[in-house]
Amino acid sequence: QVQLVESGGGLVQAGGSLRLSCAASGRIFSINVMGWYRQAPGKQRELVATIDSVDNINYQDSVKGRFTISRDNVKNTVYLQMNSLKREDTAVYLCYALIASMSGRTFQYWGQGTQVTVSS
Repeated sequence: QVQLVESGGGLVQAGGSLRLSCAASGRIFSINVMGWYRQAPGKQRELVATIDSVDNINYQDSVKGRFTISRDNVKNTVYLQMNSLKREDTAVYLCYALIASMSGRTFQYWGQGTQVTVSS
């Protein structure tokens, strides 16, 4: 099986920065996509940013210019650098990975989530 372990959430004032990390471990043949979603209370889960194996990147419009996603393929880790945080960024941030097995099948995995709270 595969596990995704997140770290780096916390409480920060508006305008501040946080860096999230998510490390994948287990039976991994290759990781096609890694990324971050978030879910605020009473709202649907939404994509924040994703990065694929050739560094194609996709951001939600509201975080463009403030958040930066990157990955370390050796460590099977994805990072999310969040700058100029706003109160509306408050949510549980969940790591996501689309991982291929040796048979060629792909599977989606989710982390447990890490809380990000931005205070005014």
